[in-house]
Amino acid sequence: GNLGTAQAVETIVEAAQLLKGREDIRFVLVGSGSRADWIREEVWRLGLGDVELPGRFPPEAMPAILGEASVLLVTLARSDIFGLTVPSKVQAYLAAGRPILAALDGEGARVVSEAGAGVAVPAEDARALADAIARMAGMPPAELAAMGRSGRAYYHSHFAPDLLARRLIGHLERAIEDHRRR
Repeated sequence: GNLGTAQAVETIVEAAQLLKGREDIRFVLVGSGSRADWIREEVWRLGLGDVELPGRFPPEAMPAILGEASVLLVTLARSDIFGLTVPSKVQAYLAAGRPILAALDGEGARVVSEAGAGVAVPAEDARALADAIARMAGMPPAELAAMGRSGRAYYHSHFAPDLLARRLIGHLERAIEDHRRR
């Protein structure tokens, strides 16, 4: 994904620093962006050996990569605008059927919680993120798998492309009918 300012990557680095030394926790930040070099420098400066930055991969590789993750992380900066959106990454993570850790506010956090797909913590709160990571690292695999299944079911009932297309067609048909009545 994008490793930029909007993703509040400082929060991830700070959470990794708070969890430094936990051998059961590893961060793999797949992607690139305006803050990738800064992250690399901070990882080196802070000695965060549990943070990996393998770079960007082609889109067709992402389902396999997501499927290998124990937990999928999505972060956003604290912003009124971001609080009104559901990042496409959340939808992709729901579809992947893996548990989600969301460090964001508003609609995105609501979707993750409502779906029972994982844990949501406030945007830019590194302590809350670190605590949630530690909590999820200690969860039984069956509980994490149940979160993933709940997320996938939510995706299919709320975000599946065929479902959205049918809803859009319905809206357009109603708009045409309303226009004809005038």
